[in-house]
Amino acid sequence: MLFAHDTEIALAAATALVNTAADGEERLPDPAALAAFLDTWQFTGSRTGDAAELAEVRQLRTVLAGIWTADEDGVVTVVNRLLREGQALPQLVRHDDWGYHVHATEPTASLADRMGVEAAMALADVVRADALDRLRRCAARGCDDALAT
Repeated sequence: MLFAHDTEIALAAATALVNTAADGEERLPDPAALAAFLDTWQFTGSRTGDAAELAEVRQLRTVLAGIWTADEDGVVTVVNRLLREGQALPQLVRHDDWGYHVHATEPTASLADRMGVEAAMALADVVRADALDRLRRCAARGCDDALAT
C-alpha cells in the first residue's frame, strides 16, 4: 500500500529514531548528534538543543521501539497516548520545499511531542490500512534494527 509522502517520511524518521539505539549502541550521545539527526530528517519547529530535550527524545525512542513488538491493540494504545499527550490538532501546512502536508502540533510544542505526534499520525495510517506487517525487525544475526517496508 502506498501512503502519502509525509506519512512515508514520518514512518521512516520514526524507524531511524528507533535505530539510533539499535544493537545496544547509543547513536544520540549528545545534543549535537540529535541536531544532526533532526537536520537529516528535516524536522521543523523550535528546538532547545539541551540535555533535557535529548532525554525527552530518547524516552520517545523507547516508546516507539515498543511498537515493533506490540500487537495491534498495543500499537493503538501507544498511538492514542502520543496523540493525546501531544495535544494533536491536525492541520494542512505548506513550507520550504514541501507541498501541503499534515502538521498536528504547534511549531512551539516540545520537540519530543512534535516527533511523537508525527510518528503517531503515520502509525495511525499504518493501522488503518491493516499494514502493521510493514513494521519488522532485522532477521540477520546480530542485527536488531527496526524496519518499515
